[in-house]
Amino acid sequence: MKITGLRTEQVEIPLATPIRTSIHYLDAIGCVLVYIDTDDGRTGEGLVWSMGTRRLATLEAMIQSLAVKIVGRDPHEHAGLWAEMWRDLNFFGAKGITLFAIGAIDMALWDLVGKAHDLSVCRLLGQCRDRVRAYHSGGLWVSLSVDELQAEAKEFVAQGYRAMKMRLGKPSIGEDIERVAAVRAAIGPDIDLMADANQGFSVNHAIRLGRQLEAYNLVWFEEPVQAHDLEGSARVAAAIDTPIASGETEYARYGFRDMLERGSADVLMPDLERVGGITEFVKVAHMAEAFDIPVSPHVYSEQSLQLCGALNNINYSEWMPWFAVLYNEAVELEKGDLLIPDRPGLGFTFNPDAVARLRVK
Repeated sequence: MKITGLRTEQVEIPLATPIRTSIHYLDAIGCVLVYIDTDDGRTGEGLVWSMGTRRLATLEAMIQSLAVKIVGRDPHEHAGLWAEMWRDLNFFGAKGITLFAIGAIDMALWDLVGKAHDLSVCRLLGQCRDRVRAYHSGGLWVSLSVDELQAEAKEFVAQGYRAMKMRLGKPSIGEDIERVAAVRAAIGPDIDLMADANQGFSVNHAIRLGRQLEAYNLVWFEEPVQAHDLEGSARVAAAIDTPIASGETEYARYGFRDMLERGSADVLMPDLERVGGITEFVKVAHMAEAFDIPVSPHVYSEQSLQLCGALNNINYSEWMPWFAVLYNEAVELEKGDLLIPDRPGLGFTFNPDAVARLRVK
């Protein structure tokens, strides 16, 4: 089984309603889809995404630059290929789009190996569960009114979700507290609630807000300060009782090692494209487990389910509905849990008609 080619294409997924967080404005999701073909007719699939499409060409070029490292090789050598790609991109640094490129290719390689053996990636890694608690992350944005927040939160409960995440980032602490209180009142005490500041606060603001949030029994307070400010995040974590979650904008095992050593988060949130794919995600999760730190994957809801089924210290899976339109298969929700698909590879395949419809012209 040899790799014969690497193909990519760009797609744009428009959002029905633009999204605002404390620091972002988003009206469309851009993706580079990755296909790795083999001489026995199999294809492995992966992707990277971006806010909008303006930088997709840069991501695509970085991915294509690695074709020479994998064509002619056996995808079963994915660990060695990861290390070779890492060394090859050393000149450009160990963070940023270099990891995006490695991550996309690594996803597709694992997908290929699973398909070659008719096994899910979860079973290749060693399965520990067949479901994981989901939290709905596709709503409760800063731009919504209090009434809209309550209505949407109730709708998520009606859909069967037992956990959800809202965003913070209003100018005053009082406004954010009012909004959290309103959502908690709408869903009651038994639904898990997370809050995400999207890196929008100073350390002092985050501590003052975090102390007041403790009354609402949050599962975690996510990215209260800038992601690069590990010391500041550690100060917030030490000052409040609510767990701090962070890591979606961190890169590779070395970045997460720094987070663990500094105590900057109580929950790590690796993102498959930034951490460097499945190979590196597994290393980060095992490292966190040695510190008794839980892990929750960021955004890659479909692909991350295989990791959720294989890694003991994953506590929640984020359900972000943005990418669902790309796939032939749909996630399954049962009693608030996402079921781990027992299908070959990553368990989700790109729908050609959807890709053609969304292709960037």
